[in-house]
Amino acid sequence: MARLPRLTVPGHPHHIVQRGNNRQAIFSSTADYQMLLVLLDENAQKFGVALHAYVLMGNHFHLLATPSTEEGLPRMMQAVGRRYVRYFNDSQGRSGTLWEGRYRSTVIDTERYLLACMVYIDLNPVRAGLVKEAALYPWSSHARYVGLRTDKMVTPHALFWALGNTPFSREAAYAGLVTQGITPLQQEALTQSVLGGWALGDENFVVNLQKLTNRRVKKTLAGRPLGLEKSS
Repeated sequence: MARLPRLTVPGHPHHIVQRGNNRQAIFSSTADYQMLLVLLDENAQKFGVALHAYVLMGNHFHLLATPSTEEGLPRMMQAVGRRYVRYFNDSQGRSGTLWEGRYRSTVIDTERYLLACMVYIDLNPVRAGLVKEAALYPWSSHARYVGLRTDKMVTPHALFWALGNTPFSREAAYAGLVTQGITPLQQEALTQSVLGGWALGDENFVVNLQKLTNRRVKKTLAGRPLGLEKSS
């Protein structure tokens, strides 16, 4: 069966994950983490993609981003992926693939899941047991959102700005969201949607999103034509 093309819809936030092949490490030094951040920053600007949040883990990374064009996100990820592999292979004296196939991504419902997705991304190192709290992990956008450092590659979404009228109030409100965390159901929904490539949102969101693309945005039941599936 031919695989579906990725779901990419301009103007909507996308949750993206890229994994190392066979879960192998994709970083071997501080310089490697820094290089990937430089490549993400350069190519996000080049291809008109707003990066809202990120975390670089040992064998994968997550992004939350909004592309301004249909081709912006694929072109950004292709450029970053190719250039980083060349850099990493040269520095390690290795050859061959580094990534576990193509990156995974999906479109998320802004109102219901954008802030939850940011929290999900920030808590990756905590869930992995690398740090006790998100603020202690150096390779994520979390520190920018709680006022611990500046991060020019990050473009805060309007929902973050709406958390408060001053920088301090926004930072405190967001820190509270991270401390509160997300529910197991939210975590499962965010994980499965990005791995499966299906839009994440309520029925109204899915219906409206489908009007913007020819690519199916929701998984249908076997043998049931699009538009006739039962609601769950």
